[in-house]
Amino acid sequence: MKNLFHLSLCFILITACKTNSYTGKKTLNFYGNKTVFPVAFKEYASFLEKNPPVLNTPESKRIKAIGQKITAAAESYYAYKGQLSHLKDYAWEYNLVKNDQRNAWCMPGGKIVFYTGILPIAATDAGIAAIMGHEVAHALADHGAQRMSANTIKTGLDIILNKTTENQPEEKRKRILTAYGYGSQLGVLLPFSRKHETEADKIGLELMVIAGYNPQEAANVWRRMKAAGNGKAPPELLSTHPSNEKRIQHIEAHIPIAKELAKRIQN
Repeated sequence: MKNLFHLSLCFILITACKTNSYTGKKTLNFYGNKTVFPVAFKEYASFLEKNPPVLNTPESKRIKAIGQKITAAAESYYAYKGQLSHLKDYAWEYNLVKNDQRNAWCMPGGKIVFYTGILPIAATDAGIAAIMGHEVAHALADHGAQRMSANTIKTGLDIILNKTTENQPEEKRKRILTAYGYGSQLGVLLPFSRKHETEADKIGLELMVIAGYNPQEAANVWRRMKAAGNGKAPPELLSTHPSNEKRIQHIEAHIPIAKELAKRIQN
């Protein structure tokens, strides 16, 4: 158990190992773009082979046009900070895929997919921009690499805990492993994911305002998402995402900050 304590201490120290270029915060991330991006690009190409994108329709053109505005806003932000070179390895791509899920995602390096099922939730150009900004924010904040880092550490802890408890009585060992499993999931991994979602909401809001869209539509997107879910969302404690109510509150509280940032960049 002593070794487990030492590794846990290393985990705490590693969380401050890299400064994210967008937020300026220390983050858990020991995978660089040159490691993560090629893997992401390959997975994206493989996904599109199995899920051919919708091409040359008004909806697909709309997704691409709004995506380009959001990534141009990201470029404006990094130029404002004097860090435009950070985006040099990104290869932005925006595709619409026919799928009824209310979902969109962005892989590390800027590979974006919108599912047709989320278009009624987006509803407007500003709604699409809100969702696009949120997904682009995940890429800019290196959330994918951070999740990889967290999972790598958890795997190491799993191995060590299994090894250090192998001589314990079976019932005691089972209780320890069960408690660790629940604790790591509810106390570390799920809050880690919810923190990423909240951060992406805020960054995405900033990007859509810089791009010239009405930020109030970001809150309206989550109102429509809540209505579409018919109250079936799991409790926040058990979810990878904050509740719709909290997202709306956080977004509306951040609107003045996003507007002020956009004003500074545009001036």
